[in-house]
Amino acid sequence: MSTPAFAVLFAIFIWWFSTGIVLVLNRLSRAAINRSLLLSSLLGLAALFALAHTARQTGAAGAYCAFTSALLVWGWHELTFLTGWITGPRKHALPGTVTGWPRFVQSVRAILWHELGIAAVGTLIIVMTWGEPNQVGTGTFLVLWVMRTSAKLNLFFGVRNLSEAFLPTHLAYLESFFRRRPMNLFFPLAVGAACAALALLVLRAIDAGASDGQVVGLTLVSTMLAMAIVEHALLVLPLDTTALWRWAIRPAHRPPANPPGAIAPVHPNR
Repeated sequence: MSTPAFAVLFAIFIWWFSTGIVLVLNRLSRAAINRSLLLSSLLGLAALFALAHTARQTGAAGAYCAFTSALLVWGWHELTFLTGWITGPRKHALPGTVTGWPRFVQSVRAILWHELGIAAVGTLIIVMTWGEPNQVGTGTFLVLWVMRTSAKLNLFFGVRNLSEAFLPTHLAYLESFFRRRPMNLFFPLAVGAACAALALLVLRAIDAGASDGQVVGLTLVSTMLAMAIVEHALLVLPLDTTALWRWAIRPAHRPPANPPGAIAPVHPNR
């Protein structure tokens, strides 16, 4: 467990499997979804306590625990959003005639409570772990937060692949807030900054003076950042972005959420 190779495989598997589990849970019956939300909320609270506890641990086990705890907290946010429990004050599609700044404002209103929730919990995690030696959980949550925000902005500005198959029926109205285009000017800046951050993390991980716990922790966070960069690449490459999670997505017919002339659809979180 203390080897970088195992940490890489662990992070990739958790990234892939946890995403699929959230997609599966979101397509269950309403009663099952409510039970899932309750269980996820309990796990999220337990994960916050675990983050506070492991912040003082410097070994490999503490790094794995902090990493997994951060993902459990993040998974709670994802599930509450995709189930429609915490989204934003705007809950209907945007007409295609709305452009520019008003379009951005209305897009933010559609996900406002979700974003404020992430900001509040992210701040809480930073405060709980401030000054402690184990920052793996904080780093993992920040990577997910920053890269998911970047993905949303890229989808707003326009990318090739919108992955609308990830969007459940009750959130179909969100399809109207994003647009399809080969690429946007923000995309290379975001990916370039992420690659630079990844290089710095890798350099720290391979430093001869790093302890086993530091190497494992940096590897876990680096791998999660690398997966986020891959997800960004999938936004513009001519590939099927749902292929990795086809087992978790049940095809379902959805009526078009866009009025005539509206912006092309997209999944808001991927």
